[in-house]
Amino acid sequence: MAKPKKYYVLYKPAGYLSQFSPEHGKKCLSDLVDVPKDVYPVGRLDEMSEGMLLLTNDKNVNQQLLDPTNNHERTYLVQVEGQLNKKAIKQLKEGVEITLPDGQYTTKPAKAQKTGNPKLPDREPPVSFDKSKGVTWLKLVLTEGKNRQVRRMTAAVGFPTVRLVRTGIENLDLGPLNPGELQKLDRPTFYDKLNLH
Repeated sequence: MAKPKKYYVLYKPAGYLSQFSPEHGKKCLSDLVDVPKDVYPVGRLDEMSEGMLLLTNDKNVNQQLLDPTNNHERTYLVQVEGQLNKKAIKQLKEGVEITLPDGQYTTKPAKAQKTGNPKLPDREPPVSFDKSKGVTWLKLVLTEGKNRQVRRMTAAVGFPTVRLVRTGIENLDLGPLNPGELQKLDRPTFYDKLNLH
């Protein structure tokens, strides 16, 4: 008999790998949450990035969300070092050239805008940056998820990322979740908010 499908939203804190098995002594998802053994993360956030990570045992979710032709929007709040200018925002919107492990890549057009200080939980450990340069918050919406893409994009336009939080995918957001908290959703809600079929 087929196992019932399960759907979760996790607020991944900084300092955890996006996997259930430990590696190199680093903290992983099994240190945070207890879910059935057949549940796994869809996509990933790098170790020091925070925010929404979807967990499921439904392979269809993985196939649809990770297929770049579906253009699913991922929303990030990004704190960058320095005073972000209009030129950099224009470059982020139009697409920038980044270096990936397998070569050069030009990012798809994105939505980018400066934003005020968002209401986010404190990060542990706190971010460090050059106090003399200050920081700017940016809201970035991408329809693709290359390796460390957001960090590579902001670095390419001269503003290194110091804090990165994925706040939503399509119409699903973190809501009232705090770092380390898990929310279980039913299939209709999960599929509807993520525009899956």
